[in-house]
Amino acid sequence: MLTKRIIPCLDIKNGRTVKGVNFVDLRDAGDPVELAKIYSDEGADELVFLDISATEERRRTLVDLVRKVASTINIPFTVGGGISAVSDVEVLLQNGADKVSINSSAVKNPQLINDLAQKFGSQCVVVAIDAKQIDGQWIVHLVGGKVPTELNLFDWAQEVEQRGAGEILFTSMDNDGTKNGFANEALAKLSSLVNIPIIASGGAGNIQHFVDSFAKGKADAALAASVFHFKEIEIKTLKNELKKNNIEVRSVK
Repeated sequence: MLTKRIIPCLDIKNGRTVKGVNFVDLRDAGDPVELAKIYSDEGADELVFLDISATEERRRTLVDLVRKVASTINIPFTVGGGISAVSDVEVLLQNGADKVSINSSAVKNPQLINDLAQKFGSQCVVVAIDAKQIDGQWIVHLVGGKVPTELNLFDWAQEVEQRGAGEILFTSMDNDGTKNGFANEALAKLSSLVNIPIIASGGAGNIQHFVDSFAKGKADAALAASVFHFKEIEIKTLKNELKKNNIEVRSVK
């Protein structure tokens, strides 16, 4: 049985870690390099770094900051934000990223998923999908959740798998920052439709929410930000509780 992964997420704006609610009202959460080292030392399984304003500001990811973070951690490192070409990914991988996350650029140019998977391998390609319910349908949104599309979450998830994505990072915009739990029904449906790992994102508020994301949502990994940044949940405590609930996780030293 594959172990379930716990993944802190660093949302970066202007070189600082930030966190909001429903993708707005951002507040400062600390220095990304310091936080990355803490999470790596505390037993996080992976780290995700999202330059959340890169697409909106039409610029590339903060490569210098990626390099600094990568030099301080010894766990797999996924970087996203502003990636729109194979050359962007080459630069990030050269500067310490292990995987890349693409979102808006994948919707605008789905062939990019194929190209990245072919060049770097599916294991390197995470497709992030931000979606929220509109009239009972899960609709994909772009540019940090600001632009709705006509894409259905589940149709798009199946397409990205077919195009070569190695993982899907699904964020429920309705749940994001609310601390009311993950979107487990949608997660479970996603898990039943695709054969690649699903990372749950949006809504973590307590340890039970993580338990539910694995037990009910069938997620392969759970990603969270503020509960880790503001010390509401310690990773070691979380993993110990998951084990008590018969959820396999990598032990913390």
